Amino acid sequence: MPLSIPSPGWSFVDLGPFRIHAYALCILAGIIFATMITSRRLSKRGGEPGVVLDIILWAVPLGIVGARIYHVLTHPGDYFYDGADLLRTLYIWEGGNAIFGSLLGGAVGAWIGSRRSGIRFWSFADALAPAMLIAQATGRLGNWFNHELYGLPTTLPWGLEIESTNAAFPIGLPADTLFHPTFLYEIIWNLAGVAVILLLERRLNLRWGKAFGVYLIWYGIGRTVFESIRVDPSEVFFGLRTNVWASLAAIVVGLLIIIIQRQEHPGLELSPYVPGREWIPLDPEVEFEDNDTDLDGDDDDDADAASISREPSATSSSGSRQ
Repeated sequence: MPLSIPSPGWSFVDLGPFRIHAYALCILAGIIFATMITSRRLSKRGGEPGVVLDIILWAVPLGIVGARIYHVLTHPGDYFYDGADLLRTLYIWEGGNAIFGSLLGGAVGAWIGSRRSGIRFWSFADALAPAMLIAQATGRLGNWFNHELYGLPTTLPWGLEIESTNAAFPIGLPADTLFHPTFLYEIIWNLAGVAVILLLERRLNLRWGKAFGVYLIWYGIGRTVFESIRVDPSEVFFGLRTNVWASLAAIVVGLLIIIIQRQEHPGLELSPYVPGREWIPLDPEVEFEDNDTDLDGDDDDDADAASISREPSATSSSGSRQ
């Protein structure tokens, strides 16, 4: 169809002995965007510029590990069978990094990093909330490059073109069948969620973890719908795909965070820091004056010492000048 979405003709480029995968570039770009946005938001709330780096150094690696472990455990048939190459469980460039696993692993890393830096965990989570949606929207482009995670067949003009040789192409369908571009649906949904969070923050007190609660609810609702129309293999429990259950759990957790934190912290969040760990920015003028005072004091001390060595009676006059 004229408006159908073609799948990219490439998914990697070779640079000498190195192979650069588009999927990895999308994930990396998402991490960079999220870091920049979270850092800006946290600094505007009183955090030290750059303190986010101290947290993501823990959150990102553990998030990637959690994402991969979750994916492998929820798709055992793809990795554990007779003659399987178990090293493929480590091939993250082939796709398969579950967002719910990254949330679990990343949360552990963020908690560690927050404790070490003195930032409240929930303050970091709130600053991260819209940035996470932007990171996820960017990462979804990687699924497009990998020709994966598309939806049911569709006759809509914006259907996604998938080659019939694709491993997940349903058997028996014509080669020109179009599919729902679930990656695009989720990108649009995530970007809309960014706008929702920012608008709510203007009208409501979304601190103490409540902005992150909204993120979980918003993402969980969208993912429940998009996951339900995907055709890729998945473990099914009680008639629902694994990630549908995870999405419903995210909605419940988000609601609980908002309810509990609203009761526990009805007031304003005055600082993103744990009491006693606050960062106090230096006033350049005060710092300059302090440096001048130190220098003057040292000069006076040296002058006094010299006066004493030359003339004992000069001690009092030197002291009066100070």
